[in-house]
Amino acid sequence: MLRVVLFLMFLVVPVLEIWVLIQIGQVIGGWQTVGLLILDSLIGAWLVRREGRRAWRALRQALESGRMPERELADGALVVAGGTLLVTPGFLSDVLGFFLILPFTRPLARRGLGWFLGRRVRAMASASPFGVMFSGGAPGGSARRPDGVRVVSGQVVEEHERPRDAASGPRLTPGTPADDGAERPPR
Repeated sequence: MLRVVLFLMFLVVPVLEIWVLIQIGQVIGGWQTVGLLILDSLIGAWLVRREGRRAWRALRQALESGRMPERELADGALVVAGGTLLVTPGFLSDVLGFFLILPFTRPLARRGLGWFLGRRVRAMASASPFGVMFSGGAPGGSARRPDGVRVVSGQVVEEHERPRDAASGPRLTPGTPADDGAERPPR
C-alpha cells in the first residue's frame, strides 16, 4: 500500500507543482513567479538554519541531562525533511516544507509522524513471528487476533493423581481450607 502511495506521489506531485506554477505565472507574471520562488527559498534557508540550530541545541541538552531525546530527534528529522522540501522548486512543496519547519506547526507534524510510525511499527511487528507479543494485549499475554477472537497465551499443566495411603490422609488441593478432620470425598 505504501509503495502505491509513494508511486502516485512521485507521479502526481510534480504534475501538480507545474500546474500551480503555470497558474500563478498567469496571474502575477513569469518573472514575478520566479522572484517569489527565489524569495521563498531564501526565507526557507534562513528558517532551516535557525530551527536546525534550535533542534540541535535541544538534542544536546536532552543527551547531557540523560533523557531520551524522542521529541528532539523527531524535530530534527522534520526540520531536515522540511528543508529538503523548501529546496525543491514549487509552491506546494514549499507550503509543506514550511509546515514541517515552523515551530508552531511542527508539533502537529510531530504528532502525525508519531501516529504514522506507530501504525507502521505495529503492522510490521504483528506480521513478524513474534506478533503475538506486540498485538497490544493486556499484561499476562491476552491479545486479539485480526478476526476479533481473544487469545490468551499460557501453558497447560496437568496434575497427576498421587497414590493415597491411609497415613497421609485426604489429599488437599490448592485453594481449599486446611484439613479440619472431616472426611472429604475424592475429587
